[in-house]
Amino acid sequence: MSGPPSVLHLDTGKGWRGGQRQAVELFERMLEAGCRCHFVCRRGSPLQDYLEERDLPFHTDSLRGELDLPSAFRIANFCRRRGYQILYMHTAHALAIGLMAALLNRRLRTVAVRRVDFPVRRNPFSRIKYRTRMLHRIVAISENVRRVLLADGIPPEKITVIRSGIDIHRFDEARPDPGLRASLGMGEGDVLVGTAAAMVGHKDYPNLLRAAEILVAGEPGVHFVAAGTGPLENRIHRLAEDLDLEDRFHFLGRREDMGGFLRSLDVFVLASRMEGLGTATLEAMAVGLPVVGTDAGGIPEIIEDGVCGLVVPREDPAGLARAIQRLCRDSGLRKRFGEASLRRVGQFDIGTTVEKTVDLCRSLV
Repeated sequence: MSGPPSVLHLDTGKGWRGGQRQAVELFERMLEAGCRCHFVCRRGSPLQDYLEERDLPFHTDSLRGELDLPSAFRIANFCRRRGYQILYMHTAHALAIGLMAALLNRRLRTVAVRRVDFPVRRNPFSRIKYRTRMLHRIVAISENVRRVLLADGIPPEKITVIRSGIDIHRFDEARPDPGLRASLGMGEGDVLVGTAAAMVGHKDYPNLLRAAEILVAGEPGVHFVAAGTGPLENRIHRLAEDLDLEDRFHFLGRREDMGGFLRSLDVFVLASRMEGLGTATLEAMAVGLPVVGTDAGGIPEIIEDGVCGLVVPREDPAGLARAIQRLCRDSGLRKRFGEASLRRVGQFDIGTTVEKTVDLCRSLV
C-alpha cells in the first residue's frame, strides 16, 4: 500500500462557521494520521487566527472571489515546489480557484467538498465547475447531498459520500455553565431548549421562533436559547420582539464555551429547511442530549426518529412545537433519548471521516 498522500487544503471563507470548523478539524486529524498537509486560507480571516494560535502549517492568500487568477497561480506554484499531490477544496469559491490552479499545474488531483444541499444546476458557472474533468472527485457529506448532486446531473462515479464527523469526546470534561439558567430567570425544574446555528436563511430561525411562540403560551417553565451570529441577526431579533418572546427566547451570540452551553440544555433543536448534515446536532448528541430536528437534508441520517430524538416536517412550526413540548413534559423520555444519542453518535466519529478521506486521496494518486 502506498504511503499517506500529500494534501493542500483550501478554504476561502471570510468567517467562522460549521464548514470552517469541519475543514480545520479534518486537516488537524490528517496531520496526526501522518499525512503531509498544508492549509491555505483567506488573509485576515478567523481561520488564519485559528491556524496561527495552534502553530499549524499554513499560509494566507488574497482569495478574492472565484476568478482570483493571481491566487490560483501562487497555489499552483506552491504545490509544484512542495510536491503536493491533492488539492482539497472546502468551499465553492475555493473550487473555482483550485480548478484554475489545476489548469496551471496538471499534476494536481482535485477534490471538492459539498457541504450544502442547494442544487447547483441553477447557476451555469456552478454546473461547469462540478462537471469539468478537471475535478476528479466530489465529497458529499451526506447521502442527501449525494442525491441532490445526482439530480443535478453529476455522474455517480464522481461522487464519494464521506459523512462529516466530530470529536465525540470533545466535551467529555465540559460542565454546565453555572450562571446561565440564573441569568435567564429560570426556576428549579424549568426546561431549557437550545439551538446552535448561524443566522442565515436555510437555518430557518423563523420556524423555531414561531414554534416557541406556540409553546411558551402553554408552558411557563420553558425557555429557549440560541448560540450563533450571522447576516440575518437583526431581522431575527426583530421577529422575536414582534412575537413578544423577549423574556423567553434568549440570543447568546457566538459561544466560545460550546461544551458548557450544550451541557446546560435539556433539549437541542435544529429547525433548518435545508441542511447538508447538521454537525451541531451531533455535538448535542455527544453530550447526551435528546434532539429534535426537521426532515431537511441530512438531519434524518443523524436522528433516529423515536429512538434518540424526534424528526418533524420542515417549515411546520406547529409540528415542531408539539415535538419540543413532548420532550419538555416527559423527563423520562428525555433521559432515554439522551442515552440513545450517546450510542448513536459513535457512528459519526471524526476518526472514520479521516480514514475514508485518506483512502480517497490515496486512490487518486
